[in-house]
Amino acid sequence: MRGARAEGGGAPAWGGAGGIRYTPAMPTVRTLWVALALGAAGGPAGADGVRIVTWNVSLYAGGRVGAIHTSVYGEFAGRSLAPDAILLQEMVSAGAVEQLVAGLNSAPGSPGDWAMAPFVDGNDSDNCLVYRTSKLGLMDAVVVARGGPAPNHPRDVNRYDVRLAGYASDEGVISLYSSHMKAGSSGSDQERRLLEAGRIREDAAGLPAGRHFVLGGDLNIQSSDQDAYQELVGPGDGLGRFGDPIGTPGEWNNDRAFRFVHTQDPAGAGGMDDRHDQLLISATLADQDGCEYAGAAGAPFSTETWDDPAHSYRVWGNDGSSFDLELRSEGNTMVGPEIADALKAMCAGSGHLPVLLEVRVPARAAADGVVDFGVVIAGEPASATLTVGNGGDAALWGERGIGELRYTLEAPRPFAVNAGPHEDGAGGTLNAHEVRLDTAEPGVFEAALLVRSNDPEARVLEVVVRAEVVGACGGDWDGDGAINTLDVLAFLNDWSSRDPRADLDGDGEVNTLDVLRFLNLWTGC
Repeated sequence: MRGARAEGGGAPAWGGAGGIRYTPAMPTVRTLWVALALGAAGGPAGADGVRIVTWNVSLYAGGRVGAIHTSVYGEFAGRSLAPDAILLQEMVSAGAVEQLVAGLNSAPGSPGDWAMAPFVDGNDSDNCLVYRTSKLGLMDAVVVARGGPAPNHPRDVNRYDVRLAGYASDEGVISLYSSHMKAGSSGSDQERRLLEAGRIREDAAGLPAGRHFVLGGDLNIQSSDQDAYQELVGPGDGLGRFGDPIGTPGEWNNDRAFRFVHTQDPAGAGGMDDRHDQLLISATLADQDGCEYAGAAGAPFSTETWDDPAHSYRVWGNDGSSFDLELRSEGNTMVGPEIADALKAMCAGSGHLPVLLEVRVPARAAADGVVDFGVVIAGEPASATLTVGNGGDAALWGERGIGELRYTLEAPRPFAVNAGPHEDGAGGTLNAHEVRLDTAEPGVFEAALLVRSNDPEARVLEVVVRAEVVGACGGDWDGDGAINTLDVLAFLNDWSSRDPRADLDGDGEVNTLDVLRFLNLWTGC
């Protein structure tokens, strides 16, 4: 039925008009988990993870600096757009993009680390990418397809491959597509959009296996039933397939049911009544592992509030109160009056609102390098502590912007540990695990305890575990079978040189507590 909202919940899979569907397995539990993980909906100033934005800035030729400052870094109720990457459309020149970057860097509250991808002057207006260099590194900028007169699509399609800071594996790479499709609803308009959609999907299908990708742009598509949209999200052979992270298919044009996701027109006479601007994602960003969409990918967006706790996806500035009207300024519950006015000023008379979503970066495993039991008496119980957990860079990505670490532990005999599975969120202290030692047999033991995790940069960490199990009389330090002052002298010699053998209590330090431990062993023989 046209205009109907998709059902959803549970574990993600590909299917449905939006490309992602949810099976009905425990939807309320998952929605609660996502709400807790996302925290304050709408995004705080300085988003966690990677905040990706698509924005058609209405034939931007430069200027509008004050509007840039306020619309991007202005705050209302603790919320700010504060993106990390912006896929731009309707850029007039390289100089215009340079002015926009300068405006981003000079804004109060800006980290001042904005840069632009290489600008390509194509047919009509152009796309570009601007991004924060502290979080993203540009690997490549590709013109996927050149625009031109009919029957070609009018504008270039661009792809930008970026790498997450601190990640060397393929899991840390995202391909970002920027597209501005042909406007209009005629048969010719739709054919030109279909051609462009086919070229985007063909390019995505040729990316390395497992590559993450996102399409952001002014798609000018009025309904999810249109061929261009189905070319992007339809099953086909499965390769290069995009999905709607907010599971919201239907006829978006002039339908109040979609008022929270309409993006056009906040300043023109037509009012807010079109979902022309969208962000679509790959299946690899919806699999709840590694680099992932921050939200319940594929679950339908709320029809009751802009502040949907199951999603990080937002139309910035649209609180749902402006259907078929100019964007509301006074009383705007999402961004307040000043940001709303700045967003309208960015439209220069007629235009679009920016659309955002957040991506969590992969978890990173951190663990002790060595667990040393020291010298242990045969037959006595012995254990030591191993710390393991999520070592993701919370200072850069924020605690909520890093995925959950999932790991297991594997220890060879005579050592033992609870295998798990275990998990840990970013930030705070690492998990403490008891490593046990079988002291039945004397000997010197050293082995590798394995930490297997979902950290794409280091799937397996090796922790050295070692111990020396001595006979019932640990005071025979020189091992000659006699208990005398020579044992005391031998121990003190090792102790004064900070020999690890003298760390009798296994706390990682050679100190007076180890002397007391030795004297107890020596006098007890």
